[in-house]
Amino acid sequence: MPLNFEKVPAGLVGLAETAAVSLEKQGLTGARAAVYLVLDRSGSMRKYYRNGSMQHLAEQVLALSVNLDDDGVVPTVFFDSDARPAVDIGLDDYRGRIAELHRAYGHMGTTDYAAAMDAVIDHYLDSGARSPALVIFQTDGSPDSRRAAEQTLCKAAGLPLFWQFVGYGKDRFDFLRKLDELAVPARRVVDNAGFFPAGKDPKLIPDAVLYDRLTGEFPAWLRAATAAGIVT
Repeated sequence: MPLNFEKVPAGLVGLAETAAVSLEKQGLTGARAAVYLVLDRSGSMRKYYRNGSMQHLAEQVLALSVNLDDDGVVPTVFFDSDARPAVDIGLDDYRGRIAELHRAYGHMGTTDYAAAMDAVIDHYLDSGARSPALVIFQTDGSPDSRRAAEQTLCKAAGLPLFWQFVGYGKDRFDFLRKLDELAVPARRVVDNAGFFPAGKDPKLIPDAVLYDRLTGEFPAWLRAATAAGIVT
């Protein structure tokens, strides 16, 4: 069962309630899923860590997870030229956590999607989870290797993981739009990815709108993955 709202910190209750409304609209009330967060820390992302956008997203995602999971924890993968091992962002330690981890990781490199995706896949498989997972993958540009990213997404289509990409900044995100539209079944067994651009100032997006976008394509994937025997 989803987490009892009485256990949710006061600072996240409003977000959790807004997320619940979006899930109800999508027919996902009572659905169970692990929620992952992937954060880009390539050099061009510096301003979004400085202005609190990344912390804000982590809080929004944690509040979403309250409605879908029962452990109050979001495994979070930071990536640039490589991916860091997943760390847990939890209800009891979320305040200031993103800036703290970002500082500890030091140098900001380039943009290796495939490494980040592999880190999520490995964590999910090692966890022994039975529920499907919603992976919120934030970035501000194209990857170092488009071929590797595309191959990894197609490989992951056979796993109970849905990848919701979120684009920050003014990039056209042509590659992420391509990932969103990769052919089924020619390239992947089900459509396992969605994408939306969050613009140059993502904090301006109303919470309700953000949650609608984060969850909008998840139900269709869930039905297709269940029909294909990927989600059981």
